[in-house]
Amino acid sequence: MINEQQRTFFNMKVFYFLAYFGFGGLFPLLTVYLQNDIQLSGSQIGMITSIGPIVMLLTQPVWGILSDYTKRPRMLLTFSVIGAGSMGFTYLFAEEYFVLVSIAAGLAVFQSAIIPLSDSMAMNYVFKNGGDYGNIRLWGAVGFALAVWFMGMLSDWMGLTVIFYAFAFVLFLSAIFSAGMPKESVMEKVDIRGGMKKLVKVPGFLVFLLVTFLVFGPIMANNFYFGLLIQFSGGSLAGVGFAFLLAAGSEVPFMRWAGDWIRKRGILVILFVAALASGIRWLFYFTGPTPEFIYMTTVIQGFSIGLFVPAALQYVTELAPKEVKATAVAIYSAVGNGLGAWFFSISAGVIMEWYSILSVYLFYGVLSLVGAFLTLWMIKSKKMAPTVT
Repeated sequence: MINEQQRTFFNMKVFYFLAYFGFGGLFPLLTVYLQNDIQLSGSQIGMITSIGPIVMLLTQPVWGILSDYTKRPRMLLTFSVIGAGSMGFTYLFAEEYFVLVSIAAGLAVFQSAIIPLSDSMAMNYVFKNGGDYGNIRLWGAVGFALAVWFMGMLSDWMGLTVIFYAFAFVLFLSAIFSAGMPKESVMEKVDIRGGMKKLVKVPGFLVFLLVTFLVFGPIMANNFYFGLLIQFSGGSLAGVGFAFLLAAGSEVPFMRWAGDWIRKRGILVILFVAALASGIRWLFYFTGPTPEFIYMTTVIQGFSIGLFVPAALQYVTELAPKEVKATAVAIYSAVGNGLGAWFFSISAGVIMEWYSILSVYLFYGVLSLVGAFLTLWMIKSKKMAPTVT
């Protein structure tokens, strides 16, 4: 017989798999749909892809307040996945640019609740009952990787509109399992204004925020534009899915090795190597490689993201004073996932309209390398490197 705890762990794993399957099946192929089927310009696509990060930045705190007020995080999570699935489905009935922007913004409102609510419930549950959050969250990465590969092949066969049917169906299905998530949710309170006053005095914090913006922003925006690059190079929709499968799948081993490498080499050294690898990858794509070479180099994404994400989070938490650690992490996330993703998404659309998708990756590469060399400067400035314990 399956006991209550086993059932809860099962529900969490399936929920993460389905939710990220939905995201992976929609967002990497959305730009391809907007360009090929709707015939939007580059700047229009850039606006649609960039509206989400800003909306999520503004609405995430609201979901946190609602969770604290209602004490019903499971209900809010179920409501948000149904809402996101419904909004995603409405893409099928829209062709006007401003309607598409409104749909992207509405989808982001609901999407902004899904990750923080589910993460806070899962982390609080394993803290109280034991277990490994990483082994739960890993199913999200598996779902995302499989979704892009599967939906790429399905889109080649049935057309790109299938991504909206699949997105809605999978998120509606995830609502069933969200109802079996843990009841508890603890979302840490942050004081952005007060915390920032303390954090600006911490040597290296503002420089690191700039590094995060320059390096992580292109990584996030690439999720939207990578499919267009592969199609430009002559690849198929199935090839887009295959590339994402390789890229996302390669992140797992590097994330597992990151801790040991950080202890041996130091946080900033690992951040520099990850940023450098990311910048070199973008510049290589600017040369217009064949799809085969693009597939071969997707492992660099696993290397750069698999090392940068855990190292960056550890750097922020070790650098920030104890009383503002949660605020430091929130600001770091807002700069990378919010401002960075917004800026590099909207810039990519404009550059793509003026020049080509290859020029987008020249832009990404140059600024990522600026971030890498800022990290190298931080290594030389010893006072900016926290002590790794």
